[in-house]
Amino acid sequence: GPEWGALAHELGGDKVSVYMATTALQDSHRIEARPSLIARIRSADLLICSGSELEIGCIPLLLTQSGDPRIELGSPGYFEASQYVVKLEIPKIIDRALGDIHPGGNPHVHTDPRNIGKIATVLMERMTRLDSLNAESYRLRGKSFLDRWQAATARWEQQAAPLKNVPVVVYHKDFSYFINWTGMREAGSLEPKPGIPPTPAHLAELIDQMKRAPAKVIIYSPYSNPQAAEFLSSRTSIPAVMMPFTVGGTDKARDLFGLFDDTIARLLGALK
Repeated sequence: GPEWGALAHELGGDKVSVYMATTALQDSHRIEARPSLIARIRSADLLICSGSELEIGCIPLLLTQSGDPRIELGSPGYFEASQYVVKLEIPKIIDRALGDIHPGGNPHVHTDPRNIGKIATVLMERMTRLDSLNAESYRLRGKSFLDRWQAATARWEQQAAPLKNVPVVVYHKDFSYFINWTGMREAGSLEPKPGIPPTPAHLAELIDQMKRAPAKVIIYSPYSNPQAAEFLSSRTSIPAVMMPFTVGGTDKARDLFGLFDDTIARLLGALK
């Protein structure tokens, strides 16, 4: 996704050429193994994905089609970001009837800035291993990025303090790590089950629920259909906010720093 492309740019600078398989306006669960993408994969030294089965629809096919041993599973050129952080929502029961479940836990790890710091450290080491000629450059850029990132994370933690215990209605489980980091409270979901689009019956239930115990904000992603969020908002007067979700999701989310600046600003703006 764009968040890992942005991180590779931060660490690699002009020493890397980055191609992103998806944009912020695409649902990362639904990436297709297009011929153009297969062609790009064939010349890749490093493949970065979220993992935890998020890209299960395309990665296995891409790897088989590309026939590139440098990026096959288990090789240094294959990097699964979510393997380097603690996962949330690991299901106790794997039952497809419960919706679109990720057996390895929630894959959207990048919405907690602390996870990005951890992943950056491992990715920097991986890049130095794959391209030892530019190792010094990756280490310097990595150190610079991590210093700026830690300072920014401390600032975001202060800015996000008013979000603690704020009840929120989500569209999908794509902000679980952000909610966990800020101490917000998930008070409902527009999807009746993960990956199942909102239904009129479920929305009617949610409206009743909000009358009894109202949330303060409804959030959704750039790739979600805004209609359900807007409908719930119009019936309950709870503000609906589109969050950037990843780099490129809004005009201000141009890089990883802008992603969190804008996400927090949008939420605080809605709570005023």
